[in-house]
Amino acid sequence: MKIAWEHRELWGHLGWQDIKQRYRRSVIGPLWITISMGTTALALGFLYSQLFNEDTATFLPYVTAGFVIWAFILGCVTEGTDVFISNEGLIKHLPAPITVHVLRLVWRQILFFAHNLIVYVVVLAIFFTSLNHPYKMGNDPLEKPGLGWSILLTIPGFALLALNAIWVSLLFGIISTRFRDIPPVVNSFINLVFFMTPIVWHAGVLNRVTAGQGDGGNWRVLIAELNPVYHYVEVVRAPMLGHPILWHHWAVVGGLTIFGWFLALVALRNWRARVSYWV
Repeated sequence: MKIAWEHRELWGHLGWQDIKQRYRRSVIGPLWITISMGTTALALGFLYSQLFNEDTATFLPYVTAGFVIWAFILGCVTEGTDVFISNEGLIKHLPAPITVHVLRLVWRQILFFAHNLIVYVVVLAIFFTSLNHPYKMGNDPLEKPGLGWSILLTIPGFALLALNAIWVSLLFGIISTRFRDIPPVVNSFINLVFFMTPIVWHAGVLNRVTAGQGDGGNWRVLIAELNPVYHYVEVVRAPMLGHPILWHHWAVVGGLTIFGWFLALVALRNWRARVSYWV
């Protein structure tokens, strides 16, 4: 990774070029990223706020922030499985470590994330007064304290998310290069993960369902708590919306970060030389 960082001008330039190439003949260019995210978040935010009987002023920012973070996670996971396969030509002809292609991918997704943040800023400006005071969402027992200086925790939260995106792309990329069935499996499974993660619904819905069922209904809460993606989303989304900082989310993400990087470094040490032959 140290050698890859020394090539930061290379993967940084390639990441910019990927975006320019994708929207080369478009009139508004990368703004299509923002428009697509905005329309999706707006439509689903209004729809699910009515389905769950939620206050639109607090639920729409919740859905928007969740979608922005999910788009970053989705891009890193799905493109990560294909990161070495799609760069076959460069791997065989460019004398650079394979981690350069992973950092190029993550950097590109960070740029997409920055574009999507425009939607969050617009929604936040519209519903700022609704979020800037204590409130509750649905049957969630936790009171939301409102926006404050805790919003700065978004920065370390996203840095931790990006750090995890690197090992996920690296590990999945190596495995997928050897076993070509992995990418379609991941692409199919990721849709299930989306619907099982509190993005267009919130964990308070599970509290509502378990209400009045005693201990027999507590297993439903585990649907969210045992989902690692939920914890990754929350370390970024909670401070963005002025939600209370539940430190067990940080603990789970921290533990997964250490474990994931261990697996990625082992895979990198054992099979990095074979990637050029597998592609």
